[in-house]
Amino acid sequence: MKLKISEDEIKLEKLEQVERGKRIKHIRENELKMNKTQFAKLIGVSGQFLGLVEEGKGNLVYRSIRKLRNLSGHSADYILYGIDDNVINKTQEYLKDYDEFEIIEGLKFLKDFTLFMKNEQQKNS
Repeated sequence: MKLKISEDEIKLEKLEQVERGKRIKHIRENELKMNKTQFAKLIGVSGQFLGLVEEGKGNLVYRSIRKLRNLSGHSADYILYGIDDNVINKTQEYLKDYDEFEIIEGLKFLKDFTLFMKNEQQKNS
């Protein structure tokens, strides 16, 4: 069975690809202070391909993303999706003293709480 991708989904993917390229270029230029050739060599791609990625016309493979993550110190979530590293780091810091069961129970509570708050907002509007 073939899944049909909508035009909106294609546009969103293209926009995400462009934004990802901008993040990668920002990391290279502003944080690592490298030219394309230096940076490309370190993550295992050609300078020409890196240019395409930074323009939003190409995607890095897992191996290159892993190298970029290790080189920059950014999470893959930040590189791929723009999710703020500070949120991830703070969350990990807050949860470091809890075991898996306690975290799961906390998430259940959080889910119930958000549903309660949403219902209260709907009652008041």
